[in-house]
Amino acid sequence: MAVEENLKSGILSSLTKPVALVGMMGAGKSHVGRELAEILGLKIYDSDKVIEDKAGQSVADIFKNFGEKKFRGAEHNTIIELLQRGPCIIATGGGALINPKTLEVLKKGSIMIWLDADFETLWERVQKSQTRPLLQTDNPEKKLKSLMQDRHPLYAQSHIHFKMNAGSQQQAHEALIKALYEYLNIGKV
Repeated sequence: MAVEENLKSGILSSLTKPVALVGMMGAGKSHVGRELAEILGLKIYDSDKVIEDKAGQSVADIFKNFGEKKFRGAEHNTIIELLQRGPCIIATGGGALINPKTLEVLKKGSIMIWLDADFETLWERVQKSQTRPLLQTDNPEKKLKSLMQDRHPLYAQSHIHFKMNAGSQQQAHEALIKALYEYLNIGKV
């Protein structure tokens, strides 16, 4: 990747805690997280994947077998564990911030970056998915719009708001690296 070395070294020298990617399902948190981790040479943790590995079942099955409340509790505990790992990238689940305690620990213990994608992009990415338990309704499009409306004020509490535009992935990664660098290095001479 063509990320300038001074941006990368500036981030790594200033980063003292995890970077947590937040946003709606389908915003690209897992994909962008992997790319960001590769560029910066950091570990990536996908909170949903960590939960699945611990539980031995998918997020959809956890929702079905135990309910959303139980899942959100496991998600909160997992995120607390991941925040203890120092500088790394954490891709959170789309609904992680609906638990006020999870929102607070992420705000205090990480640099939260909101990957903000428009409805059309999200819908295109998730409409055929059978692994999104909250969209298993009679009208998943309406449900996605409702979730977006409910969650945007939570995501807006992030330290960095990154608009996922239609440009190339390379451009997006470079812009995200620059935004993180600027956030970490504001006020430094």
